[in-house]
Amino acid sequence: MNFRRKRNDEPEINLIPFIDVLLVVLIFLMLSTTYSKFTELQVTLPVADTEAQHDHPKELIVAVGAEGNYSVDHQVLANRSLEAVAAALAEAAKGSKETVVVISADANARHQAVVTVMEAARRAGLNQITFATQSAAPAGAN
Repeated sequence: MNFRRKRNDEPEINLIPFIDVLLVVLIFLMLSTTYSKFTELQVTLPVADTEAQHDHPKELIVAVGAEGNYSVDHQVLANRSLEAVAAALAEAAKGSKETVVVISADANARHQAVVTVMEAARRAGLNQITFATQSAAPAGAN
């Protein structure tokens, strides 16, 4: 005979420590979060005059073809090496360190070909480099 009484006590979950931990985490997140409002940031962009761009003493145009061919001031270079491009740039600049190198690369030209022109300009002592682009066609024009 079993005289023991069965207990039907269900386990009880105490939620108070759980709520305490959640409140501490919430307070931590509220204090550590930075709120930035980009809508309040008023930016006035500078205006550029297109005629002011031509004040450079001399522009040296370097064209890079899709196959990796180089042209310095409309003279095609036979050699594609870095040294040949640097020598051609130094000759075309004629010792002027204020010469601006304008790289006009084909859209399908390899990235390495453009980097080669930049490195050649650095070796020739020409520090001012810019890139020529064309404006995108309007959406309706074909």
